[in-house]
Amino acid sequence: MNKLLLSACALFAALAVHAPSPATAPAAADKAPAKAQAAKPAKADDRQLIQSAERAAPRQVAQGATVVAVEADGKMRTLRQGKNGFTCMPDNPATPGPDPMCMDKAAMEWAQAWMEKKPPPAGKVGFMYMLEGGTDASNTDPHAQKPTADNNWVKTGPHVMIVGAEPSFYEMYPKDAKPDTRVPYVMWPGTPYQHLMIPVR
Repeated sequence: MNKLLLSACALFAALAVHAPSPATAPAAADKAPAKAQAAKPAKADDRQLIQSAERAAPRQVAQGATVVAVEADGKMRTLRQGKNGFTCMPDNPATPGPDPMCMDKAAMEWAQAWMEKKPPPAGKVGFMYMLEGGTDASNTDPHAQKPTADNNWVKTGPHVMIVGAEPSFYEMYPKDAKPDTRVPYVMWPGTPYQHLMIPVR
């Protein structure tokens, strides 16, 4: 499975943990005094995960973002609640290479539609940071899970992504099956999930 797919799977699971859930909260928490329910200082491991997630985006964005991480059992945990509408997650140790990512709300909705093979939400343009790069994928098949002889697998460095734009937005950008990843290009052209890849180095 490609690294973007693995990271996205984990990130979308986090959508449910952004709001408090009585079903998952410890029963004792309901009876604890307000002061006792205040956020605990981040553990050393959590600090490292937060630092990894923050490398996905510029400091001004990352430091105000919600940070989530996938646990060993596949469940998501919120490491820090943010306030700027972005959600970041650290490098996924299950995949080779660094791949922290940061998405705004519209990008998360777009990516959830992609994961569920549903039409992306209309009229919502999203933005995603992957300033550490590291995500490889097919440039022509949105749901390819590994490279094959004909699915045009590409390796990308640090980049940002614009997703969910109208088809006319992409007309001026290259749509080659085997793109030059040093310049902006359209990934998954001609599909409902086409988006602009913009290298930043």
